[in-house]
Amino acid sequence: MNVEVTRLPGIGVRKDFPVKGGRRRIGVIDHKDGTIYLIVSKADNPEATDQIPLSASEAAALANLLGAPQLIAQLRDEHRDFDGVNTRQLLILDDSPYADRPLGDTEMRSRTRCSIVAIMRGGTVIPSPGPDFMFAAGDLLVVVGTAEGLEAAAKILTDG
Repeated sequence: MNVEVTRLPGIGVRKDFPVKGGRRRIGVIDHKDGTIYLIVSKADNPEATDQIPLSASEAAALANLLGAPQLIAQLRDEHRDFDGVNTRQLLILDDSPYADRPLGDTEMRSRTRCSIVAIMRGGTVIPSPGPDFMFAAGDLLVVVGTAEGLEAAAKILTDG
């Protein structure tokens, strides 16, 4: 994949690439002030773009959503022969009682019998986080357990 990087004097940096079929380009504009815009343009007119402003937590959540499918697919494939073992993605929302708190505070394993096996943050996988790992809004957790345990885990992350 060839990502084009274009400096935008006084603004920031544009990074984009053509999507399959070549009719559109997709990317981001990373502004000097820290704001990020998701952009979509036509390949034959890259200057005319649809722009969607993203907060830092929205950009992190989007990066996690785009990076997580490969990890989830691998885990599901590895667990396919084990009845009752499920994998689910759970998001730490801005208003989660565990945003900016350590994983150990959730007591997830003892309360649900589920394991948080990885966390996606900003498109980076953090495998096997320990109890001292600090959650942040936008973190996408990869959790393994029973269907009932995963429902309980989602409720804990939302309601405490």
